[in-house]
Amino acid sequence: MRIPQLLLVFFIVTSCRTEKQVHKITAKTINIDSTIVPATDIDSIIAPYKRKLSLAMGEILSYTPKDLIKKDGTMQSSLGNLMADMCYTMANPNFKNKYHKEIDFVLLNYGGIRATLPKGNITTENAFKLMPFENELIVVELAGNKVEELVAYIIANKTAHPVCKNVELKISENKYDLKIKGKKFDTLTTYKVLTNDYLLGGGDRMDFFKKPLHSYPLDYKMRDAIIDYFKNTDTINASIDHRITVIR
Repeated sequence: MRIPQLLLVFFIVTSCRTEKQVHKITAKTINIDSTIVPATDIDSIIAPYKRKLSLAMGEILSYTPKDLIKKDGTMQSSLGNLMADMCYTMANPNFKNKYHKEIDFVLLNYGGIRATLPKGNITTENAFKLMPFENELIVVELAGNKVEELVAYIIANKTAHPVCKNVELKISENKYDLKIKGKKFDTLTTYKVLTNDYLLGGGDRMDFFKKPLHSYPLDYKMRDAIIDYFKNTDTINASIDHRITVIR
């Protein structure tokens, strides 16, 4: 009886295989410090790209006459207000062109602001430090009850989450008054809210963004919107205003 050729090859291969066992593992600690000599050949390859990156990151985009930070208020901040307004200004034309609709307001998260904008020239590097993540801007359509959840979150959280100037929220001890684009909030109306893909997934416990009536991707990164705004604005001015106030 003749063994099929493929089976014969299998027998040959398996019979030649030998078992190997690991008997010992050794490790060596290498300290990364000034005693390590750079590899000049690698440095010479990297140098042109490093110079190019340094020039790009150092490009002056705009100017701010004062420090802009996220801790100069309680329910809002100068930098948070700027972030929300920048995103609205740059994203709304995109949204109108793509979907023939308008954004009603913006809500971002306090923790998403990763740096300050110090007084003086604003560079590309400042923009990257401000928003180091690859978050995409997205518009979600929320029913009135979801906007009520959004407002309840802002009030309970007591944090300066970035909200754009289209919002006027007055908070008193047992109630609140909300206007959006100058009109009194209507629970029977749906609202188109600009946020980012991280918050859309319920980041920072913003669960009201989950499962919206509709979502509208913009294919526009937050960082790119910030950079575009800086490029289009000679001097950056931002302050705490009346978009969120607490009435004692």
